Parts: sequence; C-alpha cells; structure tokens
Amino acid sequence: MNIINVEDAREAARRRLPRIFFDYIDGGSFGEETLHANRADFARWTLVQRVLNDVSTRDLATRFLGADHPLPFMLGPVGFLGLYAGGGEIAAAKAAHAAGIPLCLSTFSIASLAKLRQATTGPLAFQLYVMSDRAIGDELLAQAREAGVDTLFLTVDTTITSVRERDVRNGFRSLTRISPGLGARLMTRPLWCFDMLRAGMPEVGAVAHRPEFGKGVLEQASHLSRRIDTRLSWRDVDALRARWPGRLVLKGILSPEDALTARAAGADAIVVSNHGGRQLDGTSSTIAALPGIVDATEGGIEVLFDGGIRRGADIVKALALGASGVLLGRAYVYGLAAAGEAGVARILAHLTEEVSLTLGLMGMRSIDELKARGRAALRPR
Repeated sequence: MNIINVEDAREAARRRLPRIFFDYIDGGSFGEETLHANRADFARWTLVQRVLNDVSTRDLATRFLGADHPLPFMLGPVGFLGLYAGGGEIAAAKAAHAAGIPLCLSTFSIASLAKLRQATTGPLAFQLYVMSDRAIGDELLAQAREAGVDTLFLTVDTTITSVRERDVRNGFRSLTRISPGLGARLMTRPLWCFDMLRAGMPEVGAVAHRPEFGKGVLEQASHLSRRIDTRLSWRDVDALRARWPGRLVLKGILSPEDALTARAAGADAIVVSNHGGRQLDGTSSTIAALPGIVDATEGGIEVLFDGGIRRGADIVKALALGASGVLLGRAYVYGLAAAGEAGVARILAHLTEEVSLTLGLMGMRSIDELKARGRAALRPR
C-alpha cells in the first residue's frame, strides 16, 4: 500500500494487525466522544493565508524541552510498540533519531531502556507511571539514569483506568495468556505472526526480570497495570521533583488550575493531554484546552501538546496557540504497525512536508516566525 498520509497508514495497520491490538491503539474510552473531539476541534480554527512573501526556503527548527530540534515534534510515549512490529520501540527510535528528534519510551514497552540505548545514541526520554510498590519506581528511575535519560514524563491522568469498550470486547488487559480463541484470531494475521515469531516472545522489558510479574507481555502488563498507584497526588510530584535531577514534565494536564499547580511544584513543562481520549470521556479536546492553559501560565512553564495530530496543519495550529512542541502518538504508531521503521520514517517525512508547505502557504519561513505571530496566524471559525 502506498502510504502518503496518516490515514493511509492507519488503514494499512488495520489490515495487518490482529484486531485486539489495532483496537487497543485506535480506540478510546466509553462512547469515544473525547477521542473524536480531539480531531474535530482542530476545525474550530482556520489558518490565515498571507501572500507575496519570499518563502522559497523554510526552517522547521525550534526549541523545546531545553534543546534545539530540527522539527517541532517528537515521538510521544505509547505502550507496547513491540506488539505492532517486531522490535517496535527500537524501530521507532531509529526513525526518530534519523530525523533528529527525541523519542519518549513508555513504562509499558517491550524493549527496555537499556536495550534501546544499546541500539541508538539519540535523545531518549522516559514516561513513568507511579507504582504502589515504590521499589519498582526506584528501579525505573535508576534504569532511566543509566540510559542517559534527561527528561522524565510523569503521566498524571491514569491513576484510575477508564473503560475502553473495544478492549473489553477483545479481552485486552483481562487476558493473561494466549487462549485458544485468541490464538485462532492471531493466526488470521500471518505476516504479523511471522514478525512476532522472528522477534521472540514479547515481554514488558522494564519488569521482565521480575518473576512475580509472570511470563509474557499479557500477564506482565496485567500485573503492572494493577500496581499503578491510585493515591498519586501532588505530594508525590514534590517527592519526585526532589529526587529527579533532570527535566520533569507532567503529562495529562487539561485545566489552567492544574497547570499553575504544576508550575508551583517545580515541573519544567506540562503536556496538554487527555491520554488520546482514552480516560475521561466527555472532557475537553486538547486543542480546545490549550489556549486557556497558555494564557494562565503566562510563559512561566513550558507547554507541550498532544492529541489528535494527523496533519501538518494540526501541528501548525497547536504551535500558533502557544505550544512549544508537539508529541506524536497514534500518527507514528500507525506507520510502525504498517511498515516498521520505514513506516515511521514515512509518517515523519509526510508531516515534515505538510508543516513546511503549510507555513509557506501562510507566508511564513520558519517555526520561530509562526510562534512569534502566534494566534494572529489563526482565526476562530
């Protein structure tokens, strides 16, 4: 299949993946209202076209998370990349680093930080879930330090896991091993099965060495998810800030009040995120929440953005509304599931081209110019 945009990659991923894994990445919680709002609400803003400026060259470089990057986006944390393609985390990291951008590894990953660091020397961040067993958290932080991670993303909107009805139907997270019925369904995707067999039995890399988590990714993920601490509070953020010497980012902020509290707690940045519409259904889309949070924080804390990105124009709108950078999620995972490292590289190239062309057609030559123009680059519909 010729992948020329994210939707092409999504369709290719749907055809290649067993339904249990495609629905896990593609679906949202309950009625999926927030999932769909994340996409639909980009249309609330239109782009302002300016003409007769010299836009023959365009620069997409910008600064976020304390570093200069050639592109205004990075690969955000998504669990189980190794289930979408053999060696998925390593493939995604290699594609990201070839493009000069960071990848943030999820706690729920097949490859460990150590294996990822062995495979690539590019910039890595780590996304942490706080566990009720703090010894596990200590171990994860030690792994992050050893791998040279300088930015820690603390996910703060998943202390309670919502109901994702597609997963309920498929049995994802309730199954701890491959049942005969699941095995039969997996066999309907022979290319995927061959890829998994070639890569070896998938396990959650962060806890694969702990026998109490069992064997195989399904059992380990089930044990790990049950240990996410439902009592997580701002006191834990304070404690983590005192212990983590690097950059600390809180991912899952949707209200100006929480953004201000994050700043007071010493966070270096926040990610305006609703977990891709997979947690509180019926809450705000991220693009609708972004302007109020930017206004409230007044530049006192860095604001990043994720949720619903499928086009270069979406990235442009988020940056114009005040985000310093954008995290990609489903967009790159569809590419990974469709064609491995090459699929991720194709999605990154596609988004790069779209951002560049969108800037040029708006009469701008750089991301810095876009950020300086800000909301004047947009009009509410």
